[in-house]
Amino acid sequence: MNVRVSTQPAVAADAPAITAIYNQGIAARSATFETELRTAEDLLLRVADSRYPLRVATDADGSIIGWAGLSSYRPRACYAGIAEFSVYIDAAARGRGVGRVLLNDLIDAARAAGFWKVLSRVFPFNTASLALCRACGFREVGRYEKHGQLDGQWLDVVIVERLIPENLAGAAGSLPTEREVHHV
Repeated sequence: MNVRVSTQPAVAADAPAITAIYNQGIAARSATFETELRTAEDLLLRVADSRYPLRVATDADGSIIGWAGLSSYRPRACYAGIAEFSVYIDAAARGRGVGRVLLNDLIDAARAAGFWKVLSRVFPFNTASLALCRACGFREVGRYEKHGQLDGQWLDVVIVERLIPENLAGAAGSLPTEREVHHV
């Protein structure tokens, strides 16, 4: 069942709700290698970073029911147009189409910010997230084996990416130099 969802840029006042939803994901151990719960202060820095959009989804009564954000992929200049993404939905709102609305909105924000690719890594057992990525035009491009440990267990991750073709043409001036290519 789909729910009426609105999306908008996150503001500082949203940090407590974003944090609560993120902490659900941390506690569930199904979406991140993070194990320490976050505070609203931790998320304020992310909300304030204008280079990497952070979006929230609200339901009909204005309650935040999910968030999606971009973050830095790698510090080298040749990767400046690539961003990693995260999507977290409140447990009570899952399975109602919120993730799809939110991720599509984040892709639009990435496009507007000039990114030519967004990517993420997803646990193979997180089938809902993998299905969401496929539904939003992402493709699976590989798997990192034993990418990290969570609660003492080595876990693989599936790499997903989506190109933003209209931003690729404008990226010609940002392509790596010959010297940089040899160091990738």
